[in-house]
Amino acid sequence: MTKREAFLQAVSKKYVDEFLNFIKLSKDRSDPFDLDELLQEFPKKQKEELWENLGKLLTDVLLEFPMEKWNCEIDEDSADEMEVEGSADLKQTMSVIEGVIMVACASIRVIDEDVTYGALLECAIILNGILDALPKSQLFLQISIQRLCESWWEKGLEGKEELGKTAFLMLLEKSLLLKNSAADIQRLWNLHQALLSFDYDSEDSSEVKDMLLQCFLSVNHIKREEGRRFLSFLFSWNVSFIKMIHGTLRNQLQFFPKSITVHVAELYFRAWTKASGVFLQEIENGCIQDLMHHGVHLHRNSPVHSKVRQILSYFHKQKHRQGVEEMLYRLYQPILWRGLKARNSEVRANAALLFTEAFPVRDPSFDNEVMDSEIQRQFEVLFSLLEDPQPLVRSTGVLGVCRIATKYWDMIPPTILTDFLKKLIDLASDVSSADVRCSVFKCMAMVTENKLSHPLLEQLLPALKNSLHDNSEKVRVAFVDLLQKIKAVRAAKFWKVCPMEHLLARLETDSRPVGRRIVNLLFNSFLPVNQSEEVWCERCVTLIQMNPMAARKFYQYAHEHTAPTNIAKLMLTIRRCLNACIQRTAREDQDDVENSNKENTSVLEHVLSINDTASMASLLEITVILWRSIRKSLEMNKEALAYTTSKFASVLPGYFRVFKEDRCMVPLILLASFMPAAAVPTFSCGVVSKLRSLEKGATENQYSSLIDCLCQWGQVGHVLEVITDWLTEAMPLKQSKRDSERRVRIQEVVEAKPDLALDYAEYMITHTMNRDCLLAVPQKKLNHLLKALGALKEVFYSFISSPETGSCKIDKETALRAFLLHGRLSIHLQHKYNTDERTYLLLLENTAAWTIEKVLPFLINPICEDEASEQKTLVAKQAVEACLTVCKDVIMVGLADPEFQGQILQFSLSVLQAERGYMCLPLLLSVLKEITENCLALTVQNQNEDLLVLLNIAQNVFQKILETAARRLRKQREEALQLLHSAHVMLADFINVVQDWHAANVLVLHGVFSTILAAVLVELSHYLQKVSHAEELTPPETVQDLPPLSSTLLAIIMKSPSLSRSFLSELNESVDSEAVEGVVGLTAVLCILTVVRQGKCKGSDIKSSAASVHIKLQKYYEVVAEASDSIERAIYESALKIGNDILQP
Repeated sequence: MTKREAFLQAVSKKYVDEFLNFIKLSKDRSDPFDLDELLQEFPKKQKEELWENLGKLLTDVLLEFPMEKWNCEIDEDSADEMEVEGSADLKQTMSVIEGVIMVACASIRVIDEDVTYGALLECAIILNGILDALPKSQLFLQISIQRLCESWWEKGLEGKEELGKTAFLMLLEKSLLLKNSAADIQRLWNLHQALLSFDYDSEDSSEVKDMLLQCFLSVNHIKREEGRRFLSFLFSWNVSFIKMIHGTLRNQLQFFPKSITVHVAELYFRAWTKASGVFLQEIENGCIQDLMHHGVHLHRNSPVHSKVRQILSYFHKQKHRQGVEEMLYRLYQPILWRGLKARNSEVRANAALLFTEAFPVRDPSFDNEVMDSEIQRQFEVLFSLLEDPQPLVRSTGVLGVCRIATKYWDMIPPTILTDFLKKLIDLASDVSSADVRCSVFKCMAMVTENKLSHPLLEQLLPALKNSLHDNSEKVRVAFVDLLQKIKAVRAAKFWKVCPMEHLLARLETDSRPVGRRIVNLLFNSFLPVNQSEEVWCERCVTLIQMNPMAARKFYQYAHEHTAPTNIAKLMLTIRRCLNACIQRTAREDQDDVENSNKENTSVLEHVLSINDTASMASLLEITVILWRSIRKSLEMNKEALAYTTSKFASVLPGYFRVFKEDRCMVPLILLASFMPAAAVPTFSCGVVSKLRSLEKGATENQYSSLIDCLCQWGQVGHVLEVITDWLTEAMPLKQSKRDSERRVRIQEVVEAKPDLALDYAEYMITHTMNRDCLLAVPQKKLNHLLKALGALKEVFYSFISSPETGSCKIDKETALRAFLLHGRLSIHLQHKYNTDERTYLLLLENTAAWTIEKVLPFLINPICEDEASEQKTLVAKQAVEACLTVCKDVIMVGLADPEFQGQILQFSLSVLQAERGYMCLPLLLSVLKEITENCLALTVQNQNEDLLVLLNIAQNVFQKILETAARRLRKQREEALQLLHSAHVMLADFINVVQDWHAANVLVLHGVFSTILAAVLVELSHYLQKVSHAEELTPPETVQDLPPLSSTLLAIIMKSPSLSRSFLSELNESVDSEAVEGVVGLTAVLCILTVVRQGKCKGSDIKSSAASVHIKLQKYYEVVAEASDSIERAIYESALKIGNDILQP
């Protein structure tokens, strides 16, 4: 028996084991049996017989073990034998089905035209029918049946529609999985015609519609070529489906990135090119024209607007394709021209953007006369855009005109081009909008890309030179960018457009964005890297002579445009130039021309002279700037650093001897600071003595570079020693009368300069680099400095307590500075050394306690108003404010623990209790704000009992502040008004902090606003009670009509909706709880409501509050009715009138 006959016989229920064995051999690649080769050998009749047997085998197996049993769960009580038997039957059935599928798939490949394959079709239909009944574990069989259906469709056999639908659905579902592959989408595209087998209006197609719409949300489908083919084909399924597709894409546009939106535009375009009839009409009117409408009418800040524009831009770029230009003209006709004339400026701007991008909007079928007329009309529209009253439209018009001129320069009449550019030149001076001026320069850079524009631009651009001095930075940036573009495309000589003097003047004074661009523009002019170093130096001198400050700025940014090597070469060339000048002067003095140093020869030695102090100083300053700009690069290249250092170290002593002017000394000292101290021993040994020898009142420029040197060399300890010695020596000597009589006093050799010592200390603490060096000094030395500063407290106290200070060398301003510096240094030391301990915080707490004990007693009203008494009070105030400032800084930088904050709150209460403590109200509010914000922020993380106590104390302090302000208003109104004005910002900051952090602790919000409400009600009630005649009762109309404290508080509250809501809530709660009672109190509430309603409260909330107050007023009708002539009755009637005004609709 041949193998064909054996296989044909095995395809039956009787020989099922043999059949399965054949299938197993076919799957085994090492076995020579090949099912495909075997079927190809079958003649026609045997093929038909095989397929009949195959169908019978499949039917017999399904009848023996029907589908109902495949997914039935075996009863838990059934016997194990039954379980094993059922499992074996299922496995046998699945194996036979798998074999049938394999044979069927192989048979499809060998079907010829003259073969009758009806039995095979029946078999495929049965397999298609059992697909949904297969157990979930049989995923392989499901995929195999899908492959069978897919092959059947691709072969184009009879019955392909039903089988193709199955394959299409399975592939569609698979392609929507996250882990789909490009092959899945390719196979889906191969089956795309199967979609036409689905009835769109059938209910069974709803699932297909949903999955198809999901494909438009799938980035994998959109970004792949086969996916885009498939999606564009979907537009041709049904006209109604086009609307669903467009709605889905439009809703999803805002979430697509730009790269995907381009593909979405391609989908629309492909669908349009392939459509016809009603499909074309729907795509044009329902999709493209809808996008045009949204492109014109959407807000520019809409996330969809930019995506819609991107899609329309894709169509505009396809104008060269047949039919596109006519379609754009037809579809834009009812939208674009109306949008250009709309009243809404944003609509006009959107329409202008689309119009200029699509320009010219025309129908190619027009004859020449109509076409010319249409183009002329559109030119007139462009001119009208440039003259639009709204800056946004003008800016858009500028962009459009430049874009059109660039693209169609050779096609536009020269007169129109000239008019366009002249109008742009005029708009460059548009005083009403910096955006318009900026857009002119940005867009004109686009025009320069067309070489045909260069002759006309060269004539017109010089009129723009003053734009370099525009008061808007972005306009100046755009103008310099335009000059760079002109230079790059060689449209004109940039220095003819804007003279070099203007550029250097602007470089000297302008900000970094403008300065860097100007340097980029001028770089090749003043540092031509393709020429010799001598030329660089010549250009450097030229630049110095033209504008020294601009030269400094130029070389400050030069390192960004060239390699560090070139910067180092320029430094060394400048060194040779300086050496040559020095040697030439020396030779002239000695009349010795023969001795010359070839290394130091320079072409500039006959141009420059060491007597030209300005040029010498500028060269030295530029050398410092250049070295500083490549300092990090030099440190990475040790060899280059050593060479550069040795070269400058060898000449620096000579420079110090020759260049003795102050302006030259500063850059020389800075140069020395870049080198090790050992490299310049002559100079380094004398730096400390120079610091000691400076006179009192020396400027920062005189000592800053010397201190920088010592910090760079790691010799900060010497500066500390100078400071500590001067401060210690300046202290008054404490000695007994006996000592003064019998001991011999030694004359001081060195004069103490405490003012200068504090200057040095303050300079080091203020500048970051020096502060880091200072804090790197051993802690013991820093503690000595801190002790010396702290000792001056007693000197400061002497200025308050006694008018005579004896022979003290420290004045009160110096003592106050030392007092403040002591606190600042304590903060830095606490941060540096005692993060977890309280060593330096304790010092600050002791300072606060000392202030309470020693200083606050002098913060009083003087008994006799003489100058000395006022001076004592002023000094006491300065001391308290200095202490508060330091404490506030501790809290701001996050170093204050709860104990420290508690001490500061107690200190604040002590200040408020002082007779003239009100003078410190603004600073007290700042401290209170910092403590409250810090505590509320920590409360969010951890509800700590200590924090709650601090917040309660803070509320008490706030209450005391308002009480103090109210008291001063009653005693000294003018002085108190000035105080409220100076404290307004701090008061607003505190109230806003409480509001912003209200979620952390609602009780704090309630406490603060109840205090504010009480202060306002008390002041208003007091004002009403002082009224003596009914004519004086005028209801307040604005916040300025209220008494001062109420006016200040409500002005702050009315600026913020959240503050207004919280205040109104507190007001309602007080009224409802009857905390506010009496005619006067309720009238005060109504006065508040009539003012607050002008703020940002809802009108309904105001009316609700007014209605509640109006009801409570009715209770007092009988009481006030008895006294017809009393002031209380007049107040009552005034309240009713105010309430009625508020309640009116």
